[in-house]
Amino acid sequence: MPTSKKLFLIGFSTTGKSQVGEEVARRLGCKFVDTDEEVASVAGKPISAIFSEDGEERFRELEKWALQKCSMGDESIVISTGGGTVVDPQNRTLMFDCGVVICLEARPDTIYRRLKKDTEDSLAANPRPLLSGDDPLRKIETLKQTRQPFYALADWTVHTDSLTVDEVTEEVLRGLKYAQKRFDKSGAVPANNNELTPSFTVNVPSGDYPVYVGLGILSKIGTLMKKAGLKNAAYVITDSNVQKLHSKKVMDSLKGAGFAVDCYAVSAGETSKDIDEAVKIYDWLVKHKAERGHAIVALGGGVVGDLAGYVAATYLRGLPLVQAPTSLLAMTDSAIGGKTGVNRPEAKNLVGAFYQPRMVISDVQTLTTLSKRHYVEGWAETIKHAITMDPELFELLEKRTSELLALEPEITTEVIKRSSALKGNIVAKDERETLGLREILNYGHTIGHGIEAATGYETFLHGEAVSIGMMAAANIGLMMGVTSQGLVARQQALLREFGLPLFAPGVSQESIRKAMALDKKVSNKTLKWILLNDLGKTVTRNDVPSEVVDKVIQTITHESAKG
Repeated sequence: MPTSKKLFLIGFSTTGKSQVGEEVARRLGCKFVDTDEEVASVAGKPISAIFSEDGEERFRELEKWALQKCSMGDESIVISTGGGTVVDPQNRTLMFDCGVVICLEARPDTIYRRLKKDTEDSLAANPRPLLSGDDPLRKIETLKQTRQPFYALADWTVHTDSLTVDEVTEEVLRGLKYAQKRFDKSGAVPANNNELTPSFTVNVPSGDYPVYVGLGILSKIGTLMKKAGLKNAAYVITDSNVQKLHSKKVMDSLKGAGFAVDCYAVSAGETSKDIDEAVKIYDWLVKHKAERGHAIVALGGGVVGDLAGYVAATYLRGLPLVQAPTSLLAMTDSAIGGKTGVNRPEAKNLVGAFYQPRMVISDVQTLTTLSKRHYVEGWAETIKHAITMDPELFELLEKRTSELLALEPEITTEVIKRSSALKGNIVAKDERETLGLREILNYGHTIGHGIEAATGYETFLHGEAVSIGMMAAANIGLMMGVTSQGLVARQQALLREFGLPLFAPGVSQESIRKAMALDKKVSNKTLKWILLNDLGKTVTRNDVPSEVVDKVIQTITHESAKG
């Protein structure tokens, strides 16, 4: 094998790693190893038996050992890894440091068909674990979603759905040749290799765009924008707080990449997300003779992202938009998906447009400059993503709360990637919320937005209002017989552990109801409610009695409410 002597194949079950790995190794004239076979050999029993008798933790220990063993020395080798190997950060570091990583990809329905065929062909007495239960396809989709941000890190990806083993092999060899550019003649990663790869891509009909998540990457924004074909001028829109902290770094990077740069700062806070402020920015762009090909860079939290996005969508009927979120809430939610807009006094986001960015650049390091309150509020959206779509992520949040609150870099970056990818996956399936799939993202937002509007957007931060709204929705689900008491308690415990509020004592109940009447989910004067059916599962209901809603609103706003 030329240059790098290690080739790692990653990907979900039945994407073809073992068969293709053997054929690639044969053509390269080198050794092939399957880490699952190594694990089974040292344990003296099949993988399924290790899981059932010793537990997953023991399997992961053996898997890590097998990967380290295969990666040692200068021998050329093709290594097929297990579907979950890449989730472990130490495994990822090992693979990317000493070899080329290629992902074999397939759609969930393809994986489902292949698993069924493998089971039938082997005449197995028991079905594969992924095929057990009432809805195996859903199980595959859910597990695959949690791993997708890690698969997306590969040097090269091959979609195997309609390809033969030989065709996949050819694509892997082509990718290997391309990815070798990461390595010098000695096989080591060059010290000056600073090229960033997207954490994942949001695939939407109006145009795919990459999402970058990492530490210290804001200084590379100019290079990334230039690489994406943007040029000439960039207009940075930010707020008064973020301007002091991050604008110089961004503007220096843009100037270094050849952009002419100007910056406009609004006052920090939700009150700046206003049509009058948008008009001021229009006038500023006119003054600077902004042209259709010039880019808008939204540098800040959700307020700046929504406001700058709305300006980009409407000025000259559309300027290229780059989202550079600096808050946790914006990174995992508002910067992804193309929802832009401004508030009106009566309700939140009444005026807006769907307008996808050209890219999203989330520098996790910027979170260290947030106040504790502004950092903590962002976890509400991640908890929402986890409880509605990803049970494994929810459990991870429960186990690693203290590290996440301490902003431990590695786990925080991983969780942000996973949460962002969940949002991106939903957006890809339902870009403009026309199919009903994207409505899942509104869990907790109906009453949450009502609370924000009722308090003039000054009492609660958005994430805080969403946290209260999630508890309200959970209790509505409980009263409707949809959500279990245990799940309500579990959600409440996690929100409380992250320091998020559960009640809005003293807020006008009537003002909340008025704002809810203007909610975007109202159809034929009836509100649609997103309710929890189980961890990772939601249902949409439009038959919630007004007396149920009133009772819950009374509970969360009662003067004696705590939390």
